[in-house]
Amino acid sequence: METHQTLRQHLEDWQGEDELRAAVANTVSVIADACGAVAEIIALGPLAGNLGASRGENVDGDTQAELDLRANQLLIDELKAAPVACVASEELDLPTPFDADAPLCVAIDPLDGSSNIDTNVSVGTIFSVFPMICRNCEPRRECFAQKGSRQLAAGYVIYGPQTCLVLTLGSGTHMFTLNPDTGDFCLTAMDIRIPADTNEFAINTSNFRRWDGHVRAYVDDCLKGVEGPHDKNYNTRWIASLVAECHRIMARGGIFLYPGDRRPDYQSGRLRLAYECNPIAFLVEQAGGAASTGHGRILDVQPTDIHERAPLIFGSLNEVRMLEHYYAEAHPYHERPPLFGDRGLFRTG
Repeated sequence: METHQTLRQHLEDWQGEDELRAAVANTVSVIADACGAVAEIIALGPLAGNLGASRGENVDGDTQAELDLRANQLLIDELKAAPVACVASEELDLPTPFDADAPLCVAIDPLDGSSNIDTNVSVGTIFSVFPMICRNCEPRRECFAQKGSRQLAAGYVIYGPQTCLVLTLGSGTHMFTLNPDTGDFCLTAMDIRIPADTNEFAINTSNFRRWDGHVRAYVDDCLKGVEGPHDKNYNTRWIASLVAECHRIMARGGIFLYPGDRRPDYQSGRLRLAYECNPIAFLVEQAGGAASTGHGRILDVQPTDIHERAPLIFGSLNEVRMLEHYYAEAHPYHERPPLFGDRGLFRTG
Protein backbone atom coordinates (compact mmCIF):
# COMPACT_ATOMS: atom_id res chain seq x y z
CA MET A 1 0.00 0.00 0.00
CA GLU A 2 1.24 3.49 -0.87
CA THR A 3 2.51 5.49 2.09
CA HIS A 4 0.78 8.81 2.72
CA GLN A 5 1.65 11.63 5.08
CA THR A 6 -0.80 11.75 7.97
CA LEU A 7 -2.70 14.86 8.95
CA ARG A 8 -0.72 15.10 12.18
CA GLN A 9 2.58 14.94 10.30
CA HIS A 10 1.35 17.59 7.87
CA LEU A 11 0.28 19.88 10.71
CA GLU A 12 3.57 19.41 12.57
CA ASP A 13 5.54 20.36 9.45
CA TRP A 14 3.32 23.40 8.89
CA GLN A 15 3.36 24.78 12.44
CA GLY A 16 7.11 24.85 12.96
CA GLU A 17 7.99 26.91 16.04
CA ASP A 18 5.10 29.38 15.65
CA GLU A 19 2.82 29.42 18.73
CA LEU A 20 -0.33 30.55 16.92
CA ARG A 21 0.17 27.96 14.20
CA ALA A 22 0.66 25.31 16.86
CA ALA A 23 -2.67 26.30 18.39
CA VAL A 24 -4.39 26.08 15.00
CA ALA A 25 -2.77 22.70 14.29
CA ASN A 26 -3.89 21.37 17.66
CA THR A 27 -7.44 22.56 17.06
CA VAL A 28 -7.67 21.09 13.56
CA SER A 29 -6.32 17.78 14.87
CA VAL A 30 -8.96 17.71 17.63
CA ILE A 31 -11.74 18.45 15.13
CA ALA A 32 -10.47 15.65 12.88
CA ASP A 33 -10.57 13.21 15.80
CA ALA A 34 -14.15 14.21 16.60
CA CYS A 35 -15.15 13.79 12.96
CA GLY A 36 -13.58 10.33 12.93
CA ALA A 37 -15.96 9.41 15.76
CA VAL A 38 -18.91 10.91 13.83
CA ALA A 39 -17.88 8.85 10.79
CA GLU A 40 -18.07 5.66 12.84
CA ILE A 41 -21.63 6.46 13.92
CA ILE A 42 -22.72 7.31 10.37
CA ALA A 43 -21.17 4.11 9.02
CA LEU A 44 -23.37 2.10 11.38
CA GLY A 45 -26.50 3.79 10.06
CA PRO A 46 -29.67 2.42 11.71
CA LEU A 47 -27.51 0.09 13.80
CA ALA A 48 -26.53 3.23 15.77
CA GLY A 49 -30.18 4.17 16.35
CA ASN A 50 -32.65 6.35 14.51
CA LEU A 51 -30.11 8.97 13.42
CA GLY A 52 -32.66 10.91 11.36
CA ALA A 53 -35.25 11.16 14.12
CA SER A 54 -36.49 14.70 14.82
CA ARG A 55 -35.32 16.09 18.15
CA GLY A 56 -36.70 19.64 17.99
CA GLU A 57 -35.53 22.84 16.31
CA ASN A 58 -32.39 24.96 16.47
CA VAL A 59 -32.28 28.74 16.92
CA ASP A 60 -32.95 29.26 13.19
CA GLY A 61 -36.04 27.08 13.22
CA ASP A 62 -34.39 24.20 11.37
CA THR A 63 -35.38 20.69 12.43
CA GLN A 64 -32.66 19.03 14.49
CA ALA A 65 -32.08 15.35 13.81
CA GLU A 66 -30.67 12.93 16.35
CA LEU A 67 -27.34 12.90 14.51
CA ASP A 68 -27.19 16.73 14.51
CA LEU A 69 -27.19 16.70 18.29
CA ARG A 70 -24.80 13.77 18.65
CA ALA A 71 -22.30 15.30 16.24
CA ASN A 72 -22.57 18.65 17.99
CA GLN A 73 -21.89 17.09 21.40
CA LEU A 74 -18.93 15.09 20.11
CA LEU A 75 -17.30 18.20 18.66
CA ILE A 76 -17.97 20.32 21.74
CA ASP A 77 -16.56 17.63 24.04
CA GLU A 78 -13.39 17.22 21.97
CA LEU A 79 -12.80 20.96 21.58
CA LYS A 80 -12.65 21.37 25.36
CA ALA A 81 -9.10 20.01 25.09
CA ALA A 82 -8.06 22.45 22.34
CA PRO A 83 -6.64 25.99 22.74
CA VAL A 84 -10.08 27.47 22.04
CA ALA A 85 -11.80 30.27 23.94
CA CYS A 86 -15.30 29.59 22.63
CA VAL A 87 -17.24 27.65 20.02
CA ALA A 88 -20.23 28.81 18.00
CA SER A 89 -22.45 26.11 16.54
CA GLU A 90 -25.45 25.99 14.25
CA GLU A 91 -27.15 23.93 16.94
CA LEU A 92 -26.61 26.43 19.79
CA ASP A 93 -27.98 29.94 20.27
CA LEU A 94 -24.93 31.35 22.09
CA PRO A 95 -21.21 30.48 22.01
CA THR A 96 -20.01 27.78 24.37
CA PRO A 97 -17.18 29.19 26.55
CA PHE A 98 -13.98 27.27 27.25
CA ASP A 99 -10.58 28.81 28.12
CA ALA A 100 -10.87 32.61 28.16
CA ASP A 101 -7.08 32.90 27.70
CA ALA A 102 -7.00 30.76 24.56
CA PRO A 103 -6.07 32.40 21.24
CA LEU A 104 -8.76 30.91 18.99
CA CYS A 105 -12.49 30.72 18.46
CA VAL A 106 -14.18 28.08 16.32
CA ALA A 107 -17.46 28.11 14.35
CA ILE A 108 -18.99 24.77 13.36
CA ASP A 109 -21.85 23.26 11.45
CA PRO A 110 -21.70 19.86 13.14
CA LEU A 111 -23.76 18.05 10.53
CA ASP A 112 -24.51 19.72 7.22
CA GLY A 113 -27.15 18.08 5.04
CA SER A 114 -28.87 16.20 7.86
CA SER A 115 -32.09 15.94 5.84
CA ASN A 116 -30.21 13.29 3.81
CA ILE A 117 -29.37 11.01 6.75
CA ASP A 118 -32.14 8.50 6.12
CA THR A 119 -31.43 8.34 2.38
CA ASN A 120 -27.72 7.42 2.77
CA VAL A 121 -26.58 10.51 0.87
CA SER A 122 -23.31 12.18 1.86
CA VAL A 123 -23.45 14.60 4.78
CA GLY A 124 -20.63 16.52 6.42
CA THR A 125 -19.12 18.72 9.11
CA ILE A 126 -17.96 22.28 8.35
CA PHE A 127 -15.61 24.31 10.55
CA SER A 128 -13.88 27.67 10.67
CA VAL A 129 -11.01 28.80 12.93
CA PHE A 130 -10.61 32.49 13.78
CA PRO A 131 -8.26 34.42 16.07
CA MET A 132 -9.86 35.42 19.36
CA ILE A 133 -10.35 39.20 19.21
CA CYS A 134 -11.17 39.84 22.87
CA ARG A 135 -8.82 38.14 25.30
CA ASN A 136 -9.88 37.43 28.89
CA CYS A 137 -13.51 38.29 28.18
CA GLU A 138 -16.74 36.40 28.42
CA PRO A 139 -17.47 34.82 25.01
CA ARG A 140 -20.10 36.81 23.19
CA ARG A 141 -21.64 36.86 19.74
CA GLU A 142 -19.30 39.75 18.88
CA CYS A 143 -16.31 37.38 19.03
CA PHE A 144 -17.54 35.91 15.75
CA ALA A 145 -18.23 39.24 14.03
CA GLN A 146 -15.09 38.91 11.93
CA LYS A 147 -14.83 38.96 8.17
CA GLY A 148 -14.09 35.60 6.57
CA SER A 149 -10.80 36.98 5.30
CA ARG A 150 -9.53 36.77 8.91
CA GLN A 151 -9.91 32.97 9.07
CA LEU A 152 -6.78 31.09 10.08
CA ALA A 153 -8.06 27.71 8.90
CA ALA A 154 -11.22 26.17 7.50
CA GLY A 155 -12.39 22.81 6.34
CA TYR A 156 -15.10 20.25 5.95
CA VAL A 157 -15.33 16.53 6.49
CA ILE A 158 -17.54 14.63 4.07
CA TYR A 159 -18.98 11.30 5.18
CA GLY A 160 -19.44 9.40 1.93
CA PRO A 161 -18.01 6.30 0.25
CA GLN A 162 -14.78 7.59 1.77
CA THR A 163 -14.56 9.96 4.72
CA CYS A 164 -12.46 12.92 3.57
CA LEU A 165 -11.20 16.05 5.27
CA VAL A 166 -10.71 19.01 2.92
CA LEU A 167 -8.58 21.62 4.65
CA THR A 168 -6.96 24.98 4.10
CA LEU A 169 -4.48 26.63 6.42
CA GLY A 170 -4.29 29.67 4.16
CA SER A 171 -1.83 28.27 1.63
CA GLY A 172 -3.72 25.96 -0.70
CA THR A 173 -6.52 23.44 -0.24
CA HIS A 174 -5.61 19.82 0.52
CA MET A 175 -7.54 16.58 0.91
CA PHE A 176 -7.00 13.93 3.58
CA THR A 177 -8.76 10.55 3.45
CA LEU A 178 -9.62 8.63 6.62
CA ASN A 179 -7.93 5.25 6.91
CA PRO A 180 -10.46 3.22 8.91
CA ASP A 181 -7.79 0.68 9.88
CA THR A 182 -5.61 3.24 11.69
CA GLY A 183 -8.04 6.11 12.36
CA ASP A 184 -5.63 8.51 10.65
CA PHE A 185 -6.52 11.08 8.02
CA CYS A 186 -3.90 10.70 5.27
CA LEU A 187 -2.93 13.23 2.60
CA THR A 188 -4.33 12.08 -0.75
CA ALA A 189 -4.56 15.30 -2.79
CA MET A 190 -2.26 18.31 -2.48
CA ASP A 191 -3.13 21.78 -3.78
CA ILE A 192 -6.54 21.02 -5.28
CA ARG A 193 -7.35 23.25 -8.25
CA ILE A 194 -10.94 23.89 -9.32
CA PRO A 195 -11.23 24.15 -13.12
CA ALA A 196 -11.88 27.76 -14.14
CA ASP A 197 -14.60 26.79 -16.64
CA THR A 198 -17.57 24.50 -16.22
CA ASN A 199 -20.84 23.30 -17.75
CA GLU A 200 -22.48 22.18 -14.49
CA PHE A 201 -24.63 24.26 -12.19
CA ALA A 202 -26.36 23.34 -8.95
CA ILE A 203 -29.42 25.20 -7.72
CA ASN A 204 -32.79 24.23 -6.24
CA THR A 205 -34.96 24.96 -9.27
CA SER A 206 -38.16 24.46 -7.27
CA ASN A 207 -37.57 28.03 -6.03
CA PHE A 208 -37.50 29.50 -9.56
CA ARG A 209 -40.67 31.52 -9.05
CA ARG A 210 -39.09 33.16 -5.99
CA TRP A 211 -35.79 34.25 -7.56
CA ASP A 212 -35.11 37.76 -8.75
CA GLY A 213 -34.35 38.59 -12.37
CA HIS A 214 -30.57 38.21 -12.01
CA VAL A 215 -30.71 34.52 -11.18
CA ARG A 216 -33.66 33.82 -13.49
CA ALA A 217 -31.84 35.33 -16.44
CA TYR A 218 -28.68 33.32 -15.72
CA VAL A 219 -30.51 30.00 -15.34
CA ASP A 220 -32.66 30.64 -18.42
CA ASP A 221 -29.55 31.31 -20.49
CA CYS A 222 -27.87 28.16 -19.15
CA LEU A 223 -30.90 26.10 -20.18
CA LYS A 224 -30.72 27.47 -23.74
CA GLY A 225 -27.53 25.44 -24.16
CA VAL A 226 -25.38 25.89 -27.24
CA GLU A 227 -28.11 28.02 -28.81
CA GLY A 228 -27.89 30.50 -25.91
CA PRO A 229 -25.39 33.24 -25.06
CA HIS A 230 -23.11 30.87 -23.11
CA ASP A 231 -22.60 28.71 -26.21
CA LYS A 232 -22.50 25.41 -24.28
CA ASN A 233 -24.82 22.75 -22.92
CA TYR A 234 -25.13 22.52 -19.14
CA ASN A 235 -25.84 19.68 -16.74
CA THR A 236 -27.78 20.40 -13.55
CA ARG A 237 -27.06 19.03 -10.09
CA TRP A 238 -28.74 19.42 -6.69
CA ILE A 239 -27.96 17.21 -3.67
CA ALA A 240 -29.21 19.44 -0.82
CA SER A 241 -25.94 18.83 1.01
CA LEU A 242 -23.51 21.75 0.90
CA VAL A 243 -20.44 19.62 1.56
CA ALA A 244 -21.43 17.14 -1.15
CA GLU A 245 -21.97 19.97 -3.65
CA CYS A 246 -18.61 21.51 -2.71
CA HIS A 247 -16.79 18.19 -2.91
CA ARG A 248 -18.04 17.61 -6.45
CA ILE A 249 -16.91 21.10 -7.44
CA MET A 250 -13.49 20.47 -5.87
CA ALA A 251 -13.20 17.31 -7.98
CA ARG A 252 -14.37 18.54 -11.38
CA GLY A 253 -15.58 22.15 -11.25
CA GLY A 254 -19.06 23.60 -11.35
CA ILE A 255 -21.05 26.41 -9.79
CA PHE A 256 -23.34 26.27 -6.74
CA LEU A 257 -26.04 28.87 -6.12
CA TYR A 258 -28.12 29.49 -3.01
CA PRO A 259 -29.27 33.07 -3.65
CA GLY A 260 -31.60 35.22 -1.62
CA ASP A 261 -35.19 35.11 -2.84
CA ARG A 262 -38.60 36.66 -2.22
CA ARG A 263 -39.59 34.58 0.80
CA PRO A 264 -39.53 36.70 3.98
CA ASP A 265 -36.95 34.51 5.74
CA TYR A 266 -34.78 34.01 2.67
CA GLN A 267 -34.19 37.53 1.38
CA SER A 268 -30.61 37.42 2.68
CA GLY A 269 -30.08 33.83 1.61
CA ARG A 270 -30.43 30.67 3.62
CA LEU A 271 -26.89 29.60 4.52
CA ARG A 272 -25.13 30.95 7.57
CA LEU A 273 -22.14 33.20 7.04
CA ALA A 274 -19.95 32.21 10.01
CA TYR A 275 -20.00 28.42 9.80
CA GLU A 276 -21.12 27.67 6.23
CA CYS A 277 -20.39 30.47 3.76
CA ASN A 278 -17.05 31.69 5.13
CA PRO A 279 -15.29 28.32 5.49
CA ILE A 280 -16.53 27.10 2.11
CA ALA A 281 -15.46 30.40 0.50
CA PHE A 282 -11.99 30.18 2.06
CA LEU A 283 -11.52 26.61 0.80
CA VAL A 284 -12.78 27.46 -2.68
CA GLU A 285 -10.62 30.57 -3.08
CA GLN A 286 -7.55 28.67 -1.94
CA ALA A 287 -8.34 26.10 -4.65
CA GLY A 288 -8.46 28.77 -7.39
CA GLY A 289 -12.22 29.22 -7.45
CA ALA A 290 -14.42 32.13 -6.40
CA ALA A 291 -17.14 32.67 -3.81
CA SER A 292 -19.57 35.57 -4.02
CA THR A 293 -22.85 36.99 -2.79
CA GLY A 294 -23.54 37.98 -6.40
CA HIS A 295 -22.46 41.52 -5.57
CA GLY A 296 -19.06 40.88 -4.05
CA ARG A 297 -16.64 38.55 -2.34
CA ILE A 298 -18.09 36.48 0.51
CA LEU A 299 -14.92 36.83 2.57
CA ASP A 300 -15.30 40.62 2.59
CA VAL A 301 -18.78 40.58 4.17
CA GLN A 302 -18.81 42.11 7.66
CA PRO A 303 -21.00 39.89 9.85
CA THR A 304 -23.10 41.23 12.71
CA ASP A 305 -24.27 37.98 14.33
CA ILE A 306 -23.25 34.34 14.68
CA HIS A 307 -26.31 33.05 12.84
CA GLU A 308 -26.43 35.72 10.13
CA ARG A 309 -27.43 34.44 6.70
CA ALA A 310 -25.90 35.33 3.34
CA PRO A 311 -26.42 34.44 -0.32
CA LEU A 312 -23.74 31.99 -1.47
CA ILE A 313 -22.49 31.45 -5.00
CA PHE A 314 -19.23 29.57 -5.46
CA GLY A 315 -17.25 27.38 -7.81
CA SER A 316 -15.37 27.71 -11.07
CA LEU A 317 -13.86 31.18 -11.35
CA ASN A 318 -15.08 32.15 -14.81
CA GLU A 319 -18.65 30.96 -14.17
CA VAL A 320 -18.91 32.88 -10.89
CA ARG A 321 -17.62 36.00 -12.61
CA MET A 322 -20.20 35.51 -15.38
CA LEU A 323 -22.98 35.32 -12.82
CA GLU A 324 -21.72 38.48 -11.13
CA HIS A 325 -22.08 40.13 -14.55
CA TYR A 326 -25.76 39.10 -14.54
CA TYR A 327 -26.14 40.79 -11.15
CA ALA A 328 -24.51 43.92 -12.50
CA GLU A 329 -26.48 44.06 -15.76
CA ALA A 330 -29.86 42.31 -15.36
CA HIS A 331 -32.75 44.19 -13.78
CA PRO A 332 -33.52 42.58 -10.39
CA TYR A 333 -37.27 42.65 -10.95
CA HIS A 334 -37.30 41.67 -14.62
CA GLU A 335 -40.26 39.42 -15.44
CA ARG A 336 -41.02 37.30 -18.46
CA PRO A 337 -43.75 38.30 -20.94
CA PRO A 338 -47.28 38.00 -19.41
CA LEU A 339 -48.28 35.42 -22.02
CA PHE A 340 -45.99 32.87 -20.36
CA GLY A 341 -46.47 33.97 -16.73
CA ASP A 342 -44.46 31.92 -14.25
CA ARG A 343 -45.30 28.50 -15.63
CA GLY A 344 -41.80 27.21 -16.40
CA LEU A 345 -38.08 27.78 -16.43
CA PHE A 346 -37.93 29.06 -19.97
CA ARG A 347 -38.20 32.51 -21.51
CA THR A 348 -38.84 33.28 -25.16
CA GLY A 349 -36.96 36.53 -25.67
